[in-house]
Amino acid sequence: MSAGRGKKILITGGAGFLGSHLCEKLLKQGHFVYCLDNFVTGDFQNISSLSSHPSFTLMKQDVCDPIDLDIDEIFNLASAASPIHYQRFPIKTVKSNVLGSLNMLELAKAKGARIFQASTSEVYGDPQVHPQTEQYLGSVNPIGPRACYDEGKRCAETLFFDFYRTENVPVKVARIFNTYGPRMHPEDGRVVSNFIVQALLKKPLTIYGDGTQTRSFCFVDDLIRGILLMMDKDNLFPGPINLGNPVEFTILELAELVLELTNSDSKLIFKPLPSDDPKQRKPDITRAKKELNWTPSVGLKEGLKQAVAYFDEIVSKQKEPLSIMKLAE
Repeated sequence: MSAGRGKKILITGGAGFLGSHLCEKLLKQGHFVYCLDNFVTGDFQNISSLSSHPSFTLMKQDVCDPIDLDIDEIFNLASAASPIHYQRFPIKTVKSNVLGSLNMLELAKAKGARIFQASTSEVYGDPQVHPQTEQYLGSVNPIGPRACYDEGKRCAETLFFDFYRTENVPVKVARIFNTYGPRMHPEDGRVVSNFIVQALLKKPLTIYGDGTQTRSFCFVDDLIRGILLMMDKDNLFPGPINLGNPVEFTILELAELVLELTNSDSKLIFKPLPSDDPKQRKPDITRAKKELNWTPSVGLKEGLKQAVAYFDEIVSKQKEPLSIMKLAE
């Protein structure tokens, strides 16, 4: 996205982990940013440094409520994104993904705006194909505890492509794989944040299952770069496109690396694998390489060092110990 013209850009979920990084990047590029968030899972601290920026506007509002705003582009990131959050608010999660997406698509149509949808690797469910390509239709349990998020995102994709086909709305859909880095919520239950906080507190690292299940971890800076490249791609390419790091690690390998970087002697404890938790997760990014000339550049160890430094500062400021909430990777 080129600087200079000063586009008016709406980011839903802008106070969240990914949204706040996107707000910061777009402001640096010279754009006017409207950050919309209901702060159910977003955190004002993520955007506090931006609040005095003359081109930044914070809107405390729910994406499920229609808005009228003159904008050029929309990045739709509004949704609980970690299992501990979306399983706590399952109906709200479905509404955010379906009704919220519908509202943003109607706004994009009315204003002639381009709109980006932050979809997810969860649309593939517990995949039977490995690695996952965009052509894979997925293996999702529509009535399981993760369905509020998985099926909510799948329905959102349906809405985006229907608006693209029937209403000529310029849409961009990216399926985001496991992402980590500074500004992750310390208690969101995701494996990277869980492991780092547990290690810093000298608590046992909780592994669900036997630890041989795999994930592919993408550093947040790489992901934001991919999102912006996707948004800049011409209207003839709506996606979907996988954005993630194709280098695969077992959960045990991640645990050992976190222990090394935190210099922690925490032990590993094993608990049953939650229902519908994917056994393998690895993106095929052939399409991203071809269409966007995008590949991740930050290795896991390098990225984890930055994440550890971020969480170390948070943990050291806590007056009372953080509780480690139980949730799957």
